[in-house]
This record gives sequence, structure tokens and C-alpha cells, in this order.
Amino acid sequence: MLRAAAALLLAGLVTQGCSAEPEAANEETATLLPTQNIAAASFGCISDLTAVDRFFVGNLNGDLEATVAVASAEEGGIYPAGSVVQLVPTEVMVKREAGFNNVTKDWEYFDLDVSAAGTKILTRGAEEVVNRFGNSCQDCHVKAAPQFDLICKTDHGCDPIPINDVMIRALQKSDPRCEAQALTSEEAEGLLQLQAALGV
Repeated sequence: MLRAAAALLLAGLVTQGCSAEPEAANEETATLLPTQNIAAASFGCISDLTAVDRFFVGNLNGDLEATVAVASAEEGGIYPAGSVVQLVPTEVMVKREAGFNNVTKDWEYFDLDVSAAGTKILTRGAEEVVNRFGNSCQDCHVKAAPQFDLICKTDHGCDPIPINDVMIRALQKSDPRCEAQALTSEEAEGLLQLQAALGV
């Protein structure tokens, strides 16, 4: 029952009114780096990534060690291309190749629809990507202190997000693309509170 409620909640966290554009096949993509050919299949179960602090990281280009090193560094640093940073299953940031977007420091934001069937990209880009609470991803991340490469933690200068750590853990453990994980009673209650706050 809680897993079904979490799936509804994750669906509710997705930005409303967005539609995915069909992904065109391209014969030249075989020679591109994964960050130059990002598709829905690029994103899977959040807990298959590497946990750092309260979020998860990966690297589409295979440079996981460098991504984890920056994510773990108290002094910050510049994430390598291919870095994936994810706090909740329906939102993800990917560090693109140098020169991709100077405003976002080469990060691309993704708003996802997740289900047991997989991932669907609803929106991707910069300022146009907003979360379920109506906030632009870029507007929040740009407030991070410069040494943190637009990555928000509780002490990086970003505005607080409207969900607490218990709710975050519950959402992470309820990713429908992952094997079922038991929630603590506190996490289950957090999901119920979040569901009530979102009206889903």
C-alpha cells in the first residue's frame, strides 16, 4: 500500500502539463559520448547510483571516481563531464561537455516521470525545467556558492527545499524502478505528509 502511495506521490512530483518529445534515432550516436546522446534509458533506479551525503551520483561517461571525489570534497570542485547528481527519482542533473551552457555551468536539468516500466523524460534544459513546487531548477542551483559548481547541500547557499530528509529518504527508497525497499515508520509518515501537502 505504501509503495503504491509512493508511486502516486512520485507521479505527483512530476511537473504537470509537460509532454515528452519523441526521441529520434540517429545512426551517428554510436560514436558519441553518452552525455552527447542522453535518453530516457540513461536514467534508472536511483539507488544503483553511488550515495554521497543525502544524494546519489554517477557518471554517464564512466568517470565515477572523479565525480565521487568532487561530491565528497568539503571544499567543492568542478564536476567532470558525465556527472549525474540526483536527490529524488523524478529530478536529475547531468554535467554536459564544456561549452554546453555557460549560464548553467554546463549542467542540464531533467524532469522525469518514473514507473516500474522505466523512465520518461518530460522536460530537459535550463530555466524551463521546474519542479513539482513550481520552482526553476536553475533559480535554486545558481544560489550555490561558486566553489560548489551549482550543487546544493544544506550549507552551500541554496534556498531550503520544501521537503525534509525523512521525506527525501522515503522518496529515494520508493523509486518504482528499483527493487522494493522497506520504509521505516517515520519515512512512511513522511510520505503521507508530503502526499497531503501536494494534494495527491
